[in-house]
Amino acid sequence: MIDHHHKNFMQRCFDLARLGEHDVQTNPMVGCVIVHQGKIIGEGYHKAFGESHAEVMALNSVQSGNKKLIVQSTMYVSLEPCSHFGKTPPCAHRIVKEGIRHVVVSCLDPNPVVKGSGIEYLKKNGVEVQIGILHEEGEYLIRKFKFWVQNRTPFVTLKWAQSADLKFGIEGQQVWLSNPFSKVFVHRLRATHGAIMVGTNTAMVDRPSLNTRLAPGPSPVRIVPDRTGKLHEDHPFFSDKLPTIIYSEVEKGILPAHIQRVNIDFSKDPLLQILQDLADRNLNTLLVEGGAQLIKSFIRENFWQEAVVIRTPKKLGSGISAPLLHGKQLKQFNLKDDEILLIRSDN
Repeated sequence: MIDHHHKNFMQRCFDLARLGEHDVQTNPMVGCVIVHQGKIIGEGYHKAFGESHAEVMALNSVQSGNKKLIVQSTMYVSLEPCSHFGKTPPCAHRIVKEGIRHVVVSCLDPNPVVKGSGIEYLKKNGVEVQIGILHEEGEYLIRKFKFWVQNRTPFVTLKWAQSADLKFGIEGQQVWLSNPFSKVFVHRLRATHGAIMVGTNTAMVDRPSLNTRLAPGPSPVRIVPDRTGKLHEDHPFFSDKLPTIIYSEVEKGILPAHIQRVNIDFSKDPLLQILQDLADRNLNTLLVEGGAQLIKSFIRENFWQEAVVIRTPKKLGSGISAPLLHGKQLKQFNLKDDEILLIRSDN
């Protein structure tokens, strides 16, 4: 039986880890606490890519008067401590150096350069290691990072709102289905992705900014597959300075400095070409917000890992049919009268 204290302290690791969600890409979110006789004496999380890892942050947070207690403490960490030299020194080496004799870990690091070697190093140096506390929750926390390191292609999240009569919208018109609370939720969702994509027609009809003005966190890089160069300089994308990539087959006009045009062959798997280009740019997460045809293309090609579906009570009567997909429902909750579904792909 797992001690409930282990679960409580590991849950605290998860809560800390999520504080770095906006800034750690392409690294995983990781949280860590150091516990002495049931009391937390140090805690930390990975704040940003290239900065100190959670274990080091937790060790450095221990007050000077408690430093002597570290060797008698247990370290809880949501992900296996690293054992290699990257942007920072190995955390496993620091743990051994500090004299910690007991480490509790939720799940192994899926990165091939780590995967088990951190645990092995700790055990070889006399550290007792316990693995698997709240394992499913730990795996969920690193799901985007795990997909990235295993496939080297962006983790794709589809997002759309649909009416009670299963309509996505009305052709050629801007239609707002979700309520203001869901809109804030979507902006928070944007902040957790490195890139965001809409189709040309959606960009032209809705004229979205695709930023995170309603929520904390950075705005993602905007992606538009504009095959024939329909977007014009009067579009908001051209004036607000947010990084934007337009994939096209034509060279039309001079673009401002914040917009880059990338030429691809739309007759040969354009989505795959775009995903590969995003991977080359180290953009490991992509949110696809519409329109319906673009989302359906991702579904048809099985180029998606999760979907966020906002089911609203409004009815349109006629219009564009909402996408259909098959997957496992992970979460369901309500934001006032909107129902939010989080669905994971079966693939």
